[in-house]
Amino acid sequence: MPNKLFVIDAFTKNRYSGNPAAVCLLENKLLSDNEMQQVAKEMNLSETAFVKPLDHSLVNKATLFGLRWFTPTNEVPLCGHATLASSHALFAECGNENSLIVFETMSGKLMAKKDGASIILDFPLNKPEKIDPSLVKYILEVIPFEVKDVLYSPTTKKLLIRILDSYKRTDLEGMANLNGDKLLQCKSELTVKGVIVTLKGAEDFDFYSRYFAPWVGIPEDPVTGSAHTVLGPYWSEECGKTLLKARQCSPRGGELTVMVRDDGRVDLYGNAATVLRGELEI
Repeated sequence: MPNKLFVIDAFTKNRYSGNPAAVCLLENKLLSDNEMQQVAKEMNLSETAFVKPLDHSLVNKATLFGLRWFTPTNEVPLCGHATLASSHALFAECGNENSLIVFETMSGKLMAKKDGASIILDFPLNKPEKIDPSLVKYILEVIPFEVKDVLYSPTTKKLLIRILDSYKRTDLEGMANLNGDKLLQCKSELTVKGVIVTLKGAEDFDFYSRYFAPWVGIPEDPVTGSAHTVLGPYWSEECGKTLLKARQCSPRGGELTVMVRDDGRVDLYGNAATVLRGELEI
């Protein structure tokens, strides 16, 4: 029998916004690494998730699942929006009867819990460290704003660039997509896998961001859960609060709530909407 396949928009309540992910349920046929990479390339989304029940043969009763994420070019160790999409697929599409499910991943155990219409993801917190800007000076030259802070997350290899508070949300939204080829050519003293450009928020949001990762085949990611495991601890200290509202200002856009915990973890609250239901032929 074919495997079930969904396309789900994550970190949004509305279809055709947020961040789309493909979710493939491996109930009937296991796939090799090469086959999973081929599927992800075919889906051509920032991530395709592959989910396999581990503690029960029935997907609607299992509480423990294996979870892997692939971009069109390679496997990645952590992906927030595809985890949210996978959780939505299990809860909303497959009728999983549990309120809490656990994923075994390259980043350890990740938990997803129902919270009314939302889902709470329990993720590792990846606090960034301030660095000497000269270490990434060529990358900074690609950023079309004056910079206030430069930080780096050693665990995720993400570079966090905070621009001056005098800029507005519209400035960040109006920024053209960073030139991926130019970023790939930038020499750096650090290994960089993604660039977060962030701005202090206003009105309903504590902070804004955009995220670019051509190093893993993603020119721009619309809404990025893993980036908020880096943004959360930074803005928690800057704002003096642990519960934060965030807006990722990509052309599609998306929103999430971030709760920074004192146990080295972070909770990401989000919604999702199913766009496509189908079957995968291998």
